[in-house]
Amino acid sequence: MTDRAIGGSGRVRAVASRVAGAIRRRFEVDARALAAVRVALGTLVIADLALRARNLVAFYTDRGVLPRAALFGEYSDVYSVHALWGEAWIQAVLFLVAGVFGLALLVGYRTRIATAVSWVLLVSLHARNPMVLNGGDVLFRMLLFWGLFLPLGERWSLDARRRDRRPRATIASVGTAALLGQMTVLYVTNAVHKTRGVQWLNGEAIVYVFSLDQFTVLLGNVIADVYPLLRLFTYVWITLVVLSPLLLLSAGKIRTLLATGFVGMHLGMLATMKIGIFPLIVVAGLLAFYPSWVWDVLENSATRVGLRARLVALAKRWEQVTGRVPVPSIQHPARSAALGRARRVAASAVAVFFVVLILLSNAQAVDYAEVPEDAEPVLEVTQTDQYWRMFAPDPLGTDGWYVTRGELTNGSEVDVLAGSRVTWERPRNVDTTYPTARWRKYLRNVWSTWNHDHRSYLAHYLCGRWNRSHDVDVTEVHLYYMAQDSQPYNETEPVDKHYLHGHECAGPLGQ
Repeated sequence: MTDRAIGGSGRVRAVASRVAGAIRRRFEVDARALAAVRVALGTLVIADLALRARNLVAFYTDRGVLPRAALFGEYSDVYSVHALWGEAWIQAVLFLVAGVFGLALLVGYRTRIATAVSWVLLVSLHARNPMVLNGGDVLFRMLLFWGLFLPLGERWSLDARRRDRRPRATIASVGTAALLGQMTVLYVTNAVHKTRGVQWLNGEAIVYVFSLDQFTVLLGNVIADVYPLLRLFTYVWITLVVLSPLLLLSAGKIRTLLATGFVGMHLGMLATMKIGIFPLIVVAGLLAFYPSWVWDVLENSATRVGLRARLVALAKRWEQVTGRVPVPSIQHPARSAALGRARRVAASAVAVFFVVLILLSNAQAVDYAEVPEDAEPVLEVTQTDQYWRMFAPDPLGTDGWYVTRGELTNGSEVDVLAGSRVTWERPRNVDTTYPTARWRKYLRNVWSTWNHDHRSYLAHYLCGRWNRSHDVDVTEVHLYYMAQDSQPYNETEPVDKHYLHGHECAGPLGQ
């Protein structure tokens, strides 16, 4: 071989090495970032359960808005442990079990098992009542799903204290690529949807969003009329989502600044909009984009204030209480290593399969591709199908609230949902007519034209709820939706009264 050929081969190897290094840097995640994602997910599992528990009977039992008879009638395939029973106490037990595994995930105890069980129970809970779900729930499922392929317990965990080997500083794998890619494709797909509308491009989208009283809360009520500021936020947000591919393509300071911009905007949503824990779920995923120097600063700060020492002391106390029970290995070292490699290869193959499938799902959501027909059941069973249409292509065009007129046996009338007298006047704050963000999502879905049966389920539930808690029974319930166009620049907008459904309380479910 000539010197020229040898030199050419060396240059090719050097270029290949640089390309491989560049790719690795973009898919590399600090182990402490994964630990932060784990802590955030465990905390959110517990918080989500606590928030849902307020409506446990209404949304997850046979005495609620979607009894199992209605659930199985409306949805052809229901893969849900929660749907096996309709009693409230069993649902409460399942909530408690999920909370225990959420706590195990938070502290990093048997992390892989805790992640798997948390994902399975979350998928099951979501399948029990799809009517109350939003985009944040989809992302929540996906973050736990990708956590199955990640060493979430590598740092800052009880599992890490039980290991003899030195923890890795960074991880680059199919799992980290999937996690970073998931967050990126969320924004990319949403950007495509938004750029197909008008209001995101002309700067009016957030003005119209904040004109919907059902969404604004706290600081949102204060700035709802500050139109120049809202237009600025519209342009900032559409710019961020259009630039979102840089989350994956860039590294270092650019990635850090972009991730921080997204985090800031989502925290702004938390302070201004009544959309549940969706902003915190997104922030949990964005933590993976922060580089090592950020976690160095945080660790040093935790050490200076004594937080790290207190956490180590708590971990030692846990070990003293629980003890360490040695588990003898019956595997031959070489055989055990071979099985470990086989498991890693199998896990990587599964992760690659789902990465391709989910990319196709997102491409299908924007009409760029189609998911193969044979793969659709996989997406359905695992609930990994994705759309990311949040406030796109344009925000909702109408605001609205419910009037649920109930006729009592004594001849009087009452709003059975609100528990007050019937009034057709616009509430001072529309958001107060929705008990929770889940109720608002559910009732918006009931208002949708394709959900006629759910209107009867809602009326049936309201009959039962009222009659179980009041001396004077309700005999009939009539549902009305009061729709008001979203026109932020007008002083007043007309209210359209829509009659949705009438139900005799003595009648059967689905009447």
